[in-house]
Amino acid sequence: MRQLILELLPDAPPSFDNFVAGSNAEALTGLAAWLAPANRESVFLFWGEAGAGKSHLLQACQAAYSDARVDPDLSRIAPTGEFYAVDHVEALGETGQIVLFNLINRLRASGGRLLAAADVPPLRLTLREDLRTRLGSGLLYRLRPLSDAEKLAALAEQARMRGLVLPPEAFSYLFARAPRDMRSLAALLVAIDRYSLEQKRPITLPLLREVMQTLVTG
Repeated sequence: MRQLILELLPDAPPSFDNFVAGSNAEALTGLAAWLAPANRESVFLFWGEAGAGKSHLLQACQAAYSDARVDPDLSRIAPTGEFYAVDHVEALGETGQIVLFNLINRLRASGGRLLAAADVPPLRLTLREDLRTRLGSGLLYRLRPLSDAEKLAALAEQARMRGLVLPPEAFSYLFARAPRDMRSLAALLVAIDRYSLEQKRPITLPLLREVMQTLVTG
């Protein structure tokens, strides 16, 4: 069902505007300060569990983005440039670790920047010691996943912005039956909106049941 929901997502690239901060306001403030022209720190690393929004923020920064899970050797990384984002550094292979270590050294010398993300803090990464030291020498912030209450509040706000009028019990109904990551929940709102318009019916619990059944059997 999650894949069917995600297929309904509009083509909206990750941005700061569509990131739900939750309890991560301090991390976002730190990132904004690091992105400012006056900043001289070359490395910034987010760490935290899956679903916290690390990949979203790395892509929102419009840096040259690389995902170590897709390219563990960083073979596709551009040899020149001054702003890079490397996601899932815990997945780097031996060659990729050397590439990233050399990249950090070059960026330090040139005044460039690296934004990185990992599932654990640098000291717990199973990488080369010299690379872990480099990653740990910059700014470190933990990103925390949204709580259930924060997800419900964000879902209600997205519904309001779309002009959707949902019955009070709708959010708890959907939350109990749909994937709980915000990307899937946002896509589910799109599905509900489209189905309501196609059927020319208000959004009620019976309509929500029809949408969920369509996604399960579709």
